[in-house]
Amino acid sequence: MLTLLDIRNIILIETLRLEPGHGLAVLTGETGAGKSILLDALGLTMGARADSGLVRSGTAQGSVTAAFETAPDHPANALLAEHDIESDGAIILKRTIKADGGSRAFINDQPVSVTLLRDIAALLVEVHGQNDERGLLAASGHRALLDSFGGLDAQVTAVRNAWTAWQAARSRHEAALARLEADRKDREWLEHSITELESLGAAPGEEHELAEARATMQKGARLADDLSSAGTFIAEGTEKLAQASRRLTRIGSEHPLLDEALQALDRALVEIDEADTQLAAAVEALEADPARLDATERRLFEIRAMARKHRTEPDALPELLQTLRDRAASLSAGESSLNVLKAELEAAEAAYHAAARTLAATRRDAATRLDAAVAAELAPLKLGAARFRTSITALEASQCGPEGSERVAFEISTNPGADFAPLIKIASGGELSRFILALKVALAAEGSAGTLIFDEIDRGVGGAVASAIGERLARLARTNQLLVVTHSPQVAARGQQQLRISKTSEDGSTRTDVEVLDADGRLEEIARMLSGAHVTPEARAQAARLLDH
Repeated sequence: MLTLLDIRNIILIETLRLEPGHGLAVLTGETGAGKSILLDALGLTMGARADSGLVRSGTAQGSVTAAFETAPDHPANALLAEHDIESDGAIILKRTIKADGGSRAFINDQPVSVTLLRDIAALLVEVHGQNDERGLLAASGHRALLDSFGGLDAQVTAVRNAWTAWQAARSRHEAALARLEADRKDREWLEHSITELESLGAAPGEEHELAEARATMQKGARLADDLSSAGTFIAEGTEKLAQASRRLTRIGSEHPLLDEALQALDRALVEIDEADTQLAAAVEALEADPARLDATERRLFEIRAMARKHRTEPDALPELLQTLRDRAASLSAGESSLNVLKAELEAAEAAYHAAARTLAATRRDAATRLDAAVAAELAPLKLGAARFRTSITALEASQCGPEGSERVAFEISTNPGADFAPLIKIASGGELSRFILALKVALAAEGSAGTLIFDEIDRGVGGAVASAIGERLARLARTNQLLVVTHSPQVAARGQQQLRISKTSEDGSTRTDVEVLDADGRLEEIARMLSGAHVTPEARAQAARLLDH
């Protein structure tokens, strides 16, 4: 509910602080006192266009602040959270306007866009006036209002769930069908690729092993001549050293130094023999068999060529082969799987349409009850010649969705024999406001914001009709906060709080003020509304009777 409206330097208002209470608050005052200024000012906090002409003459800036108290689960708090704006249930909307142009918007002291300000305000306040085109007049919300009136939450949820299941089944079927069609087109390629990969029979790590073997054999071919020469040199050297050893053996006793030389020579022969052994091993390892090298290279190049063809790594060829085998196997299994998914899709579609038919039937029943409820409200509101109906139109199959299979719209005919049409195209002025009131009462305020504002809903009526309007406003105020701008004493008497708007001039300056009336003040104000500028005892007595009633 609206807990505070603070206006500073807007048109004729210098400073105004209004704290509406629960229930029905009525705003009264003489014509031209500035009652509409309050609504214009509140409109600024709701995202209305900011015109520098609204700033009070002689001041640099005007501002309007509207504070609201909300429940923790109020949708406005969820929307604020999406924009990282903290709220503990208190929501403060503020708008500032500069006299030289430009305006700023704030929510809970954080700068925001006018769009966000407007979206938040729409969840908090509804304004119904002479030129209102929102709220109940927006056909886009009529289906949800009918569902709330009829208590159709369970049926609506069932349709939404069935729709979600149907769309999920459709997605699974379409994806499987696309895969199967792609695999069918690739069947010949699959079979050929599997055959050549199986024929190749590449093993994991084989390409690396072949590359190392090839490198080793190539190295042996380059070293063959050097290895042969080294072997010849070792053989020749070994024979010469052996001859020297034999000769030294025969003469070694002739001198001690000869014996040491012989021992050194024997050690050299042992080392040369070890070198000859290692060289032989190297020759064997690096032996370059041309036929073996050719076979190794041929196999290596086949594996690498196959990898390039399939745009993969050589070591991934075995895994690719298994993948292609799986795809080939899925071609036969895919037909069977597709049939299962098709059956699931058909079942989900049938379940959706069944749930939608149930919802449509309950909506028609609810529409009949709503039409009767609205009809009962029209005559007392001087709309007896009008007719109201809830139009339910079946949608094309392609237009069905999570909300069902029909379009819902509220329509009226204002005169006997006239065609039905949307409210906004037929009703006008106070008649339009009274239609909205009748709908609000019949709907028991379903879908309403917490604060409802009616601007001169009683224009052009009086007596019993004004009394009927006041009685219905009071009924709405049991569950909502209502602010009503009124010229009717019958409506004013229904208020739980009455605010008198007045205009005063002093020192060449004019300003609008608001006064919260006590019991005596209310008696005098309603008496003035009954009799005019000169309040008579009879007017006071009539005012007292209205207040007592």
